[in-house]
This record gives sequence, structure tokens and C-alpha cells, in this order.
Amino acid sequence: MVCRMFRLETEVDKARRDLLRTRLRDANTAASPVLRALRGTPDERDVPLHVWAVNDSDGDLAGGLVGYTWATWLHVTYLWVDERHRGRGLGARLLSEAEHLATTRRGCRAARLETWDFQAPRFYKKQGYEVACAVPDYPPGITEYLLTKRLG
Repeated sequence: MVCRMFRLETEVDKARRDLLRTRLRDANTAASPVLRALRGTPDERDVPLHVWAVNDSDGDLAGGLVGYTWATWLHVTYLWVDERHRGRGLGARLLSEAEHLATTRRGCRAARLETWDFQAPRFYKKQGYEVACAVPDYPPGITEYLLTKRLG
């Protein structure tokens, strides 16, 4: 009865979260030669990558891409274009610039992102991304897609 030896706690605890992350990272590094080879290299850490589209006339934000690079991958976290500027290629331009920076300055060879069925899966497919997996009913009634693309 191992369970009787422990008290389960459910409060949010940032110090324990950080300790857990460190211990999991150490265990993963010990188990994976690939992750072990990343230790101590620039590819070991997430490096932010942001691309902004700012309106020349008024300085308003027309769109932007927020992501990061890690281990030769670009991860696109957010891509948004103001409704007034959609359908004119701005989203494709933001994505293309991020991919260019990721490949030429950071040595990335692939990209990944998540999107919901009502957002932009067709847009990403037109940019060369392929569905790696679909998670139905996440959240309920919506499908989430993970898409990837080989860069280069």
C-alpha cells in the first residue's frame, strides 16, 4: 500500500513546480542521448522569436507572430492579424519571416504549431504545413491540430 505512505497536496506551488521540472529534465537527459547532447549548447534553451507588423501611418499593431526556437525547431505559439488586414498576405509574410529567421540565424530545420479547427488549419496547409495529429473534442466541440513543416 504505497499510497498510504504519502499525503497528496493540490495547491499551486511554484518552487515545487520548478523542482519537478528540473528533476524531469535530469531524468529525460539521462535517458536520451539526443537530449544529453543538447545540454550546455545554445539549442538547450527556448529562444524567443517575435515578428511584428506595425502600421507605418499610425503605429498600430496590424499583426504579429510570437514563438521560440528550440533544438533546431521553430515553435509558433501565436499568429494573429488584425481583421482589417486579413486576406492580403500579411499572415503568410509574418510566418515566412519567422521561418526565414529560424533557418538562417538559428539553424532550424522544422517548425510546429497548434491551431483549432475554426482558426487557420487551411491557411497553414497552404503555407506547406502538414497535420501531424488531431485531437478531437479539445476543448469540447472543437478539434485541435498539431501541424509541422520541414524548413530549408
